Amino acid sequence: IEVSIEDRIGHVTLNRPKVLNALNRGMIREIVTVFDEFDLRDDVKVIVLTGKGRAFAAGADIDEMADDDAIRMELLNQFKDWDRMNQIKKPVIGAVQGFALGGGFELALSCDLLFAAEDAKFGFPEINLGVMPGAGGTQRLTRLMGKTKALEWLWSGEMMSGKEALHYGVVNRLIAPELLLEETFQFARKVAAKPALSVRLIKEAVEKAEDYTLAEGMQFERKNFYLLFASEDQKEGMKAFQEKRKPSFKGR
Repeated sequence: IEVSIEDRIGHVTLNRPKVLNALNRGMIREIVTVFDEFDLRDDVKVIVLTGKGRAFAAGADIDEMADDDAIRMELLNQFKDWDRMNQIKKPVIGAVQGFALGGGFELALSCDLLFAAEDAKFGFPEINLGVMPGAGGTQRLTRLMGKTKALEWLWSGEMMSGKEALHYGVVNRLIAPELLLEETFQFARKVAAKPALSVRLIKEAVEKAEDYTLAEGMQFERKNFYLLFASEDQKEGMKAFQEKRKPSFKGR
């Protein structure tokens, strides 16, 4: 992977273009390790994930898994690094060009928001290999588009176009390929300028909405709402509004 920081945005680029950024275990570990570091850095407000070359990520590295058995998989616990992605508190925005298939699609779905090039293709071809998604694909896709449509894509193994992904709520925006990075970073800079604690607690509350009842979710939301009144940014934001000036947020 390639890593950089600019304009308070931590940028991670998948960098195995010769194999269409196929994901192996070491690569996932590198990605989540950098995500963890960015999550703790004061100079990073948003994380952007992209792929180099013709694909975002065309799947998992099959050669790495072909000879594995169930016991080795269990002992290896290879998805523990994937699970760490669920603990990232800062916004993660993915920009997908070309193919996002199998594990690459699961990595894209691990992002909070997805921007995609108009020529992007998504899919879970695992069924054609006699297996199934194992890093959250069945769960995240179902939450986004519902049971019956998710089963259609998961059982057929067919690829979903960018337009279909937009229609089913899998991606936020479709963008001309040559403008994908520009528009993704433009949006990331917009989020990075917001008060970081508000961004953090909004993400936390929205994630709870998928699992909690409405009453439980609203109670959780209320606690986070109250908590923000202990922040300096709340005082600054409301004072700036009263004084009719632009606020200067510090993330505290």
